[in-house]
Amino acid sequence: MPEAIADLSRETGVSIGSEGSLPHRRTPAIHGRYDIGEALERLLTGSGYIARRVGASAWRIVRAPAPPPPHPAPPDPVAPPAAEGTWGTIIVTAVKRSQPLSDLPMAASVVMLDNSLAHGAASGSGRIASEIEGLAMTGLGPGRNRMFLRGVADSAFSGESQSTVAVLLDEARLTYAAPDPDLRLIDMERVEVLKGPQGSLYGTGALGGIYHLVTHSANLVDPSLAVSLGGEVVNGGNAGFSTSAIANVPVLQERVGLRLVGYGSKEPGWIDSGSRKNDNSGRVLGARAGLGIDAGDGWRLDLTGLGQWSQSHDSRYTYQRHTLSRPEQRAEPHDNDLRHVAARLGREVGGLDINLSSAMTWHDVTDHFDATIGADNFGLPHPGELVDQHHYRVWDTEARVSARTGAIDWLIGLSHIEARQDLISTLYAAHGPDSLVTDDDRRKTRESALFGDVAVPLTGRLRFNLGARLFRSIIDESRPAAIGRITGRATRSGVTPSAALSWRPHRGRLIFLRYGSAIRQGGTDVSSDGLLDRLHGDELSTIELGWREELAGGGRAELGLSYARWKNLQSDRLKADSEIETENAGNARIMSLEASLEQPIAHGWRLSAGGAFTSANLIRNELGYHLKDTRLPVVPRFTLRGALRHDFALGQADGWASLQLRYNGPARLSFDPTLDRRMGEVLESRLEFHVTSGATELSLVAENLLNRQSDSFAYGNPLRLATMPQYTPQEPRSVSLSVLQRF
Repeated sequence: MPEAIADLSRETGVSIGSEGSLPHRRTPAIHGRYDIGEALERLLTGSGYIARRVGASAWRIVRAPAPPPPHPAPPDPVAPPAAEGTWGTIIVTAVKRSQPLSDLPMAASVVMLDNSLAHGAASGSGRIASEIEGLAMTGLGPGRNRMFLRGVADSAFSGESQSTVAVLLDEARLTYAAPDPDLRLIDMERVEVLKGPQGSLYGTGALGGIYHLVTHSANLVDPSLAVSLGGEVVNGGNAGFSTSAIANVPVLQERVGLRLVGYGSKEPGWIDSGSRKNDNSGRVLGARAGLGIDAGDGWRLDLTGLGQWSQSHDSRYTYQRHTLSRPEQRAEPHDNDLRHVAARLGREVGGLDINLSSAMTWHDVTDHFDATIGADNFGLPHPGELVDQHHYRVWDTEARVSARTGAIDWLIGLSHIEARQDLISTLYAAHGPDSLVTDDDRRKTRESALFGDVAVPLTGRLRFNLGARLFRSIIDESRPAAIGRITGRATRSGVTPSAALSWRPHRGRLIFLRYGSAIRQGGTDVSSDGLLDRLHGDELSTIELGWREELAGGGRAELGLSYARWKNLQSDRLKADSEIETENAGNARIMSLEASLEQPIAHGWRLSAGGAFTSANLIRNELGYHLKDTRLPVVPRFTLRGALRHDFALGQADGWASLQLRYNGPARLSFDPTLDRRMGEVLESRLEFHVTSGATELSLVAENLLNRQSDSFAYGNPLRLATMPQYTPQEPRSVSLSVLQRF
């Protein structure tokens, strides 16, 4: 029965949970076309279990209620109530094939998105980071942030280097060198995070790992409509609102389905800049359309179109600690616009999974900075504003096949990525039409690869995984210099391997040892004589030891220990002229310890806790000299989190409440001593109430309950950083109320 349930979950992409472990008994075979409820009912016939639907794509298997005895015994007043299990088969697809999380021999986290996240237009990457150990982000604001995993952090500044974490949507890569677009979680099913280098599956740009967003695909059978509306107020700031709508329309029953998503929000501000109050407010508009087509013989075609347009009216930093205001200066707006189209053709029949996909992403990021201070050395009289325009294009194409042959699981595929980035910085005079282009860097990267992975059982309890990616990468770059525009080309070929040994001493426990590796192609720098210098490419190797266990009562515990060596670290560094350039910084060493626990503790009560300790240091500079106490940027030395949730009945309605706390320990801005700033030591808090009655759900959420103003990020404007300390305070206490209605 457990294997049959896992197969059904894997083939359909539906999450199926259970009350603890299911018994190992044979189930009736099923063939033909069924909806999930019918399939589960047939599989569970005569088992003493039944299936209950608990979400749009989630089911829970519980014991069938026993008929009451003729003379029921009185309840035992001493025995504690039985704990309810919440864990079951969670499928992970970021490994390029459907695999239960409980069998995955690598550090991974999955956040299943309930209604409060999947319908709130204000929910984004920051909300996910609060629930995952080892995931850290910079704090410039939504759409500006860089994402790091397990201490693999190269720089707090957004420059030319490729990202260390790849952001994926379903089968396609959204980012290559861009900051996190902070794609809102509307109608997302789950977020999967693979920690540690993933070069054997994803190639360059996966030094830290993978951040994978999984959407709900079009349902070909059941029509549905859900609409949400919410409002938010911030202590000392202004108000905001959000709305979303999700519609699923079967165009041709069981053959063609259309899923439409739209959302928007006005996000409140709380930073005063002179006479301008609450000036860092913003807006987000987004839309997504998915067309699903059953092409027959097990083939399915999915076409996706996505757009998100976000804007912040001003930046959110100040010049003094524990304050929400600064002297009046020019507004520093930010725009982050993303468009994406994708096509996927897949077939999952007879244990053979074939996947063909191609996607194109256009991503434009524009930042404005007040240049009245710190820009005199560029030579433009009376500078007023610096505008950074970043244009990114990513074309990602892949074909892969996976299957099980006997007891061996295997995967093989081909991929091709083309990524283009144009970074143009222009300085404008405070008055008049004068302007000066300070940087104009244009880079195109092409990478082709053959990759594969095989899992072989050595014994009944021991399993060996081996993966590798054979790649060839070409970078063409063009940059301005004193002698005119200069161009250069760099090529690199190689192999990035991975290997894992996993041991399952008994059902519900997995212990694994894994080696992973990844590289990042070297960028360029302009030397003092005006020539184009080629930088050394990064090389990261990690070995990790992990333990994952299902606990009595339906809980789960995880523990991970990792050690990484990072050679030729490329870092975007802020130079004396306030321009950001990529340089080789040296070699780094990263050690991390992570632990998490999810456990029902009584009837209706569930505890969640986690923590991470990270020692990430630059140990040698680019000249080979040994360094001491030079910590890598942004990543906190330790984090601790805890949450307590209670599910209850309120008359005919169901409800739940939770209290969440998370503490981010001390962090540093840079390993450059001239720019380094202390930051972090931030306590986050969140209190939620949710009540569902029929098709209506009401949610009340309060954040930053203590109204703390700790410095979350010591940076805002590159022109002023060397002379004016900068602080980014936490968002003040906020309260939001939302209602969700299903039709």
